Amino acid sequence: MRYVAPARDALEARVWATPPLSHWSAFAPLLQGDAWPGVDELNAWLPEGAARRFVLQDRDLLNDGAHYEERIACRGLIATRPANWHDLFNALIWMRYDALKRALNARQMTEIQRMGPRERSRPQCALTHFDEAGIVVRLADTAMLDAWNRHDWLGLFWTHRQAWSSGEARVEVFGHALLLHALTPDKLLVGKALVVLGGDDAVGVCAEAIASGAILNDPQELRPLPVSGVPGWHPRSTDASFYTLAPCFQPLREGRVYPPALRGG
Repeated sequence: MRYVAPARDALEARVWATPPLSHWSAFAPLLQGDAWPGVDELNAWLPEGAARRFVLQDRDLLNDGAHYEERIACRGLIATRPANWHDLFNALIWMRYDALKRALNARQMTEIQRMGPRERSRPQCALTHFDEAGIVVRLADTAMLDAWNRHDWLGLFWTHRQAWSSGEARVEVFGHALLLHALTPDKLLVGKALVVLGGDDAVGVCAEAIASGAILNDPQELRPLPVSGVPGWHPRSTDASFYTLAPCFQPLREGRVYPPALRGG
C-alpha cells in the first residue's frame, strides 16, 4: 500500500524531537513553518554560486521532454513539486549531502546513456533504492558488523547499545523517502545501508565509491538495517524484547551474503 504522509497542519509535534527527524532541526524554518516553502526560499538556503537550483515542477517544465536526472546534470535544475513532503526532503538532502547526490546523478546519467531513458539497469535500481531509502552507517567494531551479517539484531543494537549512544556507531539518513515515512510517529523504519568501518568521513567515503562505480552496481549490495532499533529512535528500543518481536527485525534469508564494508580513510 502506498504511503500517504500526514498533512502539514496535522503532524504530531513529537516527530521533530525524535530521530531521524530531530537530526534535521537546522532546517526547522522549512519543515515546521506554517506555510510550505517555495523554490525561491529553498534556493536561498543553497551556498552562493551553487551549480544547481530548485525549480518548480509544472507543465511548462515537463514539456521540455527531458529526463529528471538529465535536467540536473545538464542544466542544474532540480524539479520540485510544490507542497510536497517527498520533494521537500529531497531538497534538504541536496543541501546537506551534495557530494552524494552529485555522485548518484552522474552514475544515473551514465546508465541512461547506456540503457536509454525507458529501460532500467541493475545499477540504476541500486542507485534509486539508495536515493530513496539509503543510510550511511559508520562502525568502529567489527563485532557489530558480524552481528549485522547474521541479522543478530539483539546483539547489534542491545548488546552494543553503548556504541550507538556514544557515537562510536552512527547512522546518517540519506534517503528522502525514509525521512518522509518518519513523519508518522513510532513507525518502524528500515533503511538500505552502506557501511563504513572506521574513519571520520563515512559519507565522503561512500560518495567517492559511488562516483567511481565501485559500489551500487546491484541492489543486493545494500544491507537492510531496521533503524528503529538504534537506541532512542523508537519508544520500544528500551526493551530487549523489541529486537526479537517487532516485525522489522527479520531473520537472515537463506543464502543471503552481504558485501564487505567500505574502509574509512
